[in-house]
Amino acid sequence: MPRIGIDARKVRDFGIGVYVRNLIHGLARIEGANGTPTGNEYILFVRPEDRDFAIDLPPNFRCVVERSPVYSLREIGLMSWRIWRSRLDLYHATHYVLPAVVPCPTVVTIHDIIHLLYPGFLPNRAASFYAQGMFRHSVGRADRIVAVSNNTRNDVLDYFSVDEHKVRVVYNGVEDRFRRPLAEDELRASLDEVGVRRPYLLFVGNPKPHKNLDRVVKAYARARSRAGFDAPLVCVGARPGSDFKLARRARQLGVGDHVHLVGHVDGKVLPALYQGAILFLYPTLYEGFGLPVVEAMASGVPVITSNTSSLKEIAEGYAELVNPLDVKEIAGAIERCMGDRDHARQLADRAGQRSARFRWEEAAESTLDIYRDVLREAGD
Repeated sequence: MPRIGIDARKVRDFGIGVYVRNLIHGLARIEGANGTPTGNEYILFVRPEDRDFAIDLPPNFRCVVERSPVYSLREIGLMSWRIWRSRLDLYHATHYVLPAVVPCPTVVTIHDIIHLLYPGFLPNRAASFYAQGMFRHSVGRADRIVAVSNNTRNDVLDYFSVDEHKVRVVYNGVEDRFRRPLAEDELRASLDEVGVRRPYLLFVGNPKPHKNLDRVVKAYARARSRAGFDAPLVCVGARPGSDFKLARRARQLGVGDHVHLVGHVDGKVLPALYQGAILFLYPTLYEGFGLPVVEAMASGVPVITSNTSSLKEIAEGYAELVNPLDVKEIAGAIERCMGDRDHARQLADRAGQRSARFRWEEAAESTLDIYRDVLREAGD
């Protein structure tokens, strides 16, 4: 039984954490039906607080605690030691960080290369040097690279000298909880929990510059003044240190009482927030995949997103696509959706159809096929 290691230290995070959790649970459904191991043995490297992550998984899945911080020099050596001690047949780095020495074949998932395309978004030059060096090491060392979209695959091939046959596209999925319509009382209770009242427009994202929230607020203010609607803009996501600037911007634009910064919310509330929204705004500057867009689509919400990066690949024909740098264009899309509810409903219907393409079961099966290919080549 081959032994496969998976870096699950970011399992609690949004974005990569969603990917790690759903990939592992998808593999568990395939490889451990009815609690009986039927395939590979999986070693999940987790942080101390996640030592019980595998408690509900089949017995061929077990956790090994690794205390080294992600994105640190310390992990480069300690993870090498941990992998060697675990006697793995294959190691899967679920983001671009690969230890210095890996004594077995490797699979590396690249979600995006934003740290290379926009180094100014990183906190300092040291972080930029770390990202550049680690990307080059990981891409060069990997036996297979999993790209979460064709856009990410093309970015990798454009930026690095790498065999194109080594880079495989495996789309992320959408959790079924976003597809399940909530009963009215359940929806209302979840929205009450975070102090949100319908109707509202929704934005979900962290404070990073490429999320483009300042332009979103400007476009919302312009659309509201021109179209005359009263629905507030609800912004979900922890933004320590930036909420003050956004609140001040909203006041300057005359919408201070209509932009609600609710901060971080429990993931259990997200389906209700999506389903309760009349419009989802996500005109970000760059995405490797754009998970919030497909979550909103699966929730039956009309979407406005960017005509760039993976967002065009994911949403073209199923959402309003705009130039994320053009406030007037974003505002015009908001006006159309708010002023023409038939148009918005048609977008929502098409979005629901598109979201059916993205399933974690398929992502897990495709990833398992990649594992098998690499293991077979290693055995030749």
